Amino acid sequence: MTKLSVNINKIATLRNSRGGNTPNVVQFAKDVQRFGAEGVTVHPRPDERHIKYQDTKDLKPEVYTEFNVEGNPVKSFMDLVLEVRPTQVTLVPDAVDALTSNAGWDTIKHKSFLTEVISEFKSNGIRTSIFVDPDLKMVEGAKAIGTDRIELYTETFAHLYGLGNRKAIEPFTKAAELSNDIELGINAGHDLSLDNIKFFKDNIPGLLEVSIGHALISESLYLGVENVVQMYLQRLK
Repeated sequence: MTKLSVNINKIATLRNSRGGNTPNVVQFAKDVQRFGAEGVTVHPRPDERHIKYQDTKDLKPEVYTEFNVEGNPVKSFMDLVLEVRPTQVTLVPDAVDALTSNAGWDTIKHKSFLTEVISEFKSNGIRTSIFVDPDLKMVEGAKAIGTDRIELYTETFAHLYGLGNRKAIEPFTKAAELSNDIELGINAGHDLSLDNIKFFKDNIPGLLEVSIGHALISESLYLGVENVVQMYLQRLK
């Protein structure tokens, strides 16, 4: 079964909008695990506008499933990851001022840099994943830099699927097939939701993990967090 990792950045955004510690991100991480989630994801940015670096440290002893830390490997992020040592680090090429992640890595152009970063994390026992678009050359490039997994950036699929275009899955299926052939693990994330997750999962061979935050938190406003986590788990079976 594909694992569900819940991205809790939006909980931190809500907390930060008022200051204080409500809602409590550590308690929320405990709760989603208790409800059945198989992982917790955070994406601390340098400006700490949602998840703070200290949150990441506070979460480490409380995440007993898989702890996935996403981010652009600037020095402060690398230092944080090497201190916390999560289960997995996912490298994302987001600019400092990006509202949200909006593209995968050019694994060919940045081969030397990414190879060095990946090697540093792997030598410290941290599983590595790298954000990529469903471009076969970028998948091959990811293999060349030595990463354990890729995370398919699924915004284009989600947008087109929402417009009724089922063929939007095709480049993702091809990227997954290639990844399986060259022994790269496959994760996925960005704009996946209760509406599209089953179709996506059913068409991605070897999908190991999905990281879902914005949609899951939004859906939980109407349906409740425990219920929504269970709904995702059912669709991912």
